[in-house]
Amino acid sequence: MGAETPTNRGADAGRGGGLLQFALHVLKGRWFTVFATFLIMAGAGATYLFGVYSKQIKSTLGYDQTTLNLMGFFKDLGANVGVLSGLVAEVTPTWFVLLLGSALNFTGYFMIWLAVTGRIAKPKVWQMCLYICVGANSQNFANTGALVTCIQNFPESRGAMMGLLKGFTGLSGAILTEIYLAVYGEDATALILLIAWLPAALSVVFIFNIRKLKAERQPNETRVFYHFLYISIGLAIFIMLMNIIQKKVEFNHTAYALSATVICALLFLPLFIVIREELHIWNSKINPPIPIENPIEPKISIEESKEIKNNPDPKPYPPPPSCFSSICSKPARGDDYTILQALLSIDMMVLFIATFCGLGTSLTAVDNLGQIGESLGYPLKTVKSFVSLVSIWNYFGRVFSGFVSETLLAKFKFPRPLMMTLVLLLSCIGQLLIAFPIPGSVYIASIIIGFSFGAQLPLLFAIISELFGLKYFSTLFNCGQIASPLGSYILNVKVAGMMYDAEALKQLKEMGMDRAAVKELTCIGKRCYRKSFTLMAIVTFVGALVSLVLVMRTREFYRGDIYKRFREEVKQETSAGEAAAVESK
Repeated sequence: MGAETPTNRGADAGRGGGLLQFALHVLKGRWFTVFATFLIMAGAGATYLFGVYSKQIKSTLGYDQTTLNLMGFFKDLGANVGVLSGLVAEVTPTWFVLLLGSALNFTGYFMIWLAVTGRIAKPKVWQMCLYICVGANSQNFANTGALVTCIQNFPESRGAMMGLLKGFTGLSGAILTEIYLAVYGEDATALILLIAWLPAALSVVFIFNIRKLKAERQPNETRVFYHFLYISIGLAIFIMLMNIIQKKVEFNHTAYALSATVICALLFLPLFIVIREELHIWNSKINPPIPIENPIEPKISIEESKEIKNNPDPKPYPPPPSCFSSICSKPARGDDYTILQALLSIDMMVLFIATFCGLGTSLTAVDNLGQIGESLGYPLKTVKSFVSLVSIWNYFGRVFSGFVSETLLAKFKFPRPLMMTLVLLLSCIGQLLIAFPIPGSVYIASIIIGFSFGAQLPLLFAIISELFGLKYFSTLFNCGQIASPLGSYILNVKVAGMMYDAEALKQLKEMGMDRAAVKELTCIGKRCYRKSFTLMAIVTFVGALVSLVLVMRTREFYRGDIYKRFREEVKQETSAGEAAAVESK
């Protein structure tokens, strides 16, 4: 063996230094931002697990269904009223938004866990509502800090990006359920502790990786997103298989641990795609391609470069107005609206009504799944399967509406609002299956409602970004979903909850008992949700009809090239950069 020479040591040091520089390049890269956002979104769907641990809250604190549904409303209120996170994002850096969100997440859910486990004195109802509202509101900070930043980094692939990110959020309920079973076993109260610390930890770990970058289309961008999609579909299928197997076979702690390990491995699989893409970018920087002169486009002279630098666009877009100005003089669809211009527009009002009907009824179904299963005589293990089915098909709905709507829009100019109409009509079927149950119908209803619920959110966010621009998107998309908790309060608390309690009291009266005789008010039978979910189906159908109004109003807009503006802006920036480079020579 030859002796080690200074040259060998220098080469090794060079290789080590190169690897370190490449690692830093990956961590700062655009694609690593996407991967970090995937993980944050995979932990940001704790609100969908309310149906799993709500039974523990109801039994340990002695709540009736109306009180439990009131907590469900405040959960939905916190999860959907994200105006605060949007406004915070307008004036603070992304890392602060994520840090504040992680603090809210831990505080809210940790207090609920302390109350349910009896480690603190029994809180008043308004305190429990406050805790769950604060915990659920943290998901808006994750959405605003991570999701909005990714949409701004990839504006021409917003449909696919929206579907992927919201898809991971939809899967997060099932992911967190598998992890809690592996770590804590069957103790459902421990699930509350898990959703207190794990999502908060994910936001803190990637706090400096999520940041806004210059919007520019990446090479093979669509292909990369489809690779991410295939991995996420594999993850969803594996979780669905585990859900089926766990219903048939009794899992021990080791089996749950193996299942959770595979899920975590699949969650980190996109990192290899990220490294591959960042390696291509790294190599292109080290060995840039030799530019080939285009005979059609003459080289820029020094005089022309000065003119381009001074006036890079002879017909520039007018500068966007201030945030709250020019309310009456609205710009064309697709340009940057101010906040008040967008909120007071007819398009936003139509979206508000459709969202009230669609998401309001879907949230009512999701929040009552536990009690629906109980009323029809399903065991707790099966009820957990319903929740997992909703979470998994929530994912499929999100990626379907994101990727399919993007493809249909690009190839056939198929407007996204029309897809929202079709999704709401599908949701009606799921509501009717709960209102008039037959054996096994709740499984089908869970799939339909999970799919339609998931499909609505990417469509809503994409439509808002397309109609009103990206300048104030962090605030507008949070404003756009305010209709969801309002619909949840009226339809869940005031309709479904009160009708359930009325039917339960009627059953108590038939048995010769009154409310004081029982700690927990429970209704058993098909009649418990028949009237309320018949009404839900009617409301959802009305929402579908309202969304058709938006289809008619925006049909001409969607027939055009809605992303043309972003390509022109990138081209202008590139021309200005080339002009500056020529002048410097």
